[in-house]
Amino acid sequence: MGVLLSSCEKALEPDYPDFLLSEEAVFENESTVNAALANIYAGLRDNSPVTGGVDGMGVLLGLYADELSYYRENAPIDNAFYNHTILPNNTAVGNFWNNSYSLIYSANKIVEGLEDCPLEEEQRNGFMGEALFLRAYLHFYLTQLFGDIPYIQSTDYNENASVSRMPLTEVYQIMESDLLAAKNLLPVVEPSGERLKVSKGVASTMLAQLYLVTQQWEKAIGESTAVITEGTYTWQPDLNSVFLKESPATIWQLKPEFEGSGTKEGETLIFDFGPPSLYALTDRFIEDFETGDLRKESWTRALTDGVQSWHHAYKYKQNYYGGSSTEYSILFRLAGQFLIRAEASLKLGNLQEARDDINVIRLRAGLEPTTANTQEEIRKEVQNQWRYEYFTEQGHRWFYLKRSDSANEILGPVKPGWKATDVLFPLPANELWNSY
Repeated sequence: MGVLLSSCEKALEPDYPDFLLSEEAVFENESTVNAALANIYAGLRDNSPVTGGVDGMGVLLGLYADELSYYRENAPIDNAFYNHTILPNNTAVGNFWNNSYSLIYSANKIVEGLEDCPLEEEQRNGFMGEALFLRAYLHFYLTQLFGDIPYIQSTDYNENASVSRMPLTEVYQIMESDLLAAKNLLPVVEPSGERLKVSKGVASTMLAQLYLVTQQWEKAIGESTAVITEGTYTWQPDLNSVFLKESPATIWQLKPEFEGSGTKEGETLIFDFGPPSLYALTDRFIEDFETGDLRKESWTRALTDGVQSWHHAYKYKQNYYGGSSTEYSILFRLAGQFLIRAEASLKLGNLQEARDDINVIRLRAGLEPTTANTQEEIRKEVQNQWRYEYFTEQGHRWFYLKRSDSANEILGPVKPGWKATDVLFPLPANELWNSY
């Protein structure tokens, strides 16, 4: 079986607004390039793996791991993720793949068009940095979901029609090259002040995540330390303010489509009476909270019908239309850099450094400094802090279990359908063809 992109015309040559198909129109001035990039940011928010809605990783990987239970009747997609019965014809898996490559196509269109555009060098460099970053960012999540994938760097149909899956090592090398180039080109501070577009700090954050996955521990520590100490982002000590749009600890976020709207995360995960209509945090997740952890009080909410009770994620609290949007969907925040640095330090045997970063997270949660001393004890502490700091956020719990080889240990006892091969999703059915 040869695994190729047999449906490239659909996945890699999608329909886009007319302005994306005419280099002359797109690249004639700053505002039109910004409009083309805005199309990608909107796609991330609405139609990509990182969307906060029902078809995003926060929900689907929350079901796939051990964070969420579902309550929708006749929900084959949710059932397949929850029970680990995903097949190549699964609609959500196909959307992960096709929507990502559609946005990658758009990023490549910008990269190509900027080569000979009449913009000033500084403007062109900034736009190029954004497009390269977004291309790498989308490929990263495809690798985490599917393993070996094609890394698409062109909009040429003839070239893309014959691409095949590449070894992960090669994909990661190209990804690193794109991210380093982006970091060099991007501005230090995002111009709007709302952290809605990518900047050097966003590129460093992504590099730290890439280096963690590729086990380049020193580089992961270097990039995360740069983000922590550079000064653009500062720690938010108040749990109830972490997810407000003005939080100084936010590195990158996406604005709702309409001013006054809540985030997709809030709309999807919050419910006001039981039983839930969509999803609730699993009982086990709630029971495993450490005594005194203020995140249980601040970031979850309990509801009851008098007989039974349920909890929902309450990080985002606005799930209604109001006078203004108080929250934006956060993709990167500072806590993740402390956890990446702790995880990488642990791998290098730097136990005290790992403890110090873990304690930053614990102290804000109202917990005492960790008493973990051995490498194994600290590993479990890192695992727990990823679990309770990042629940229902872009699949962080699942990705930790995957990269730490803990999925069998954690999910085997609680997921009857779990198989060792479930660490990767099957490729969408229309991307497979028999080569002989």
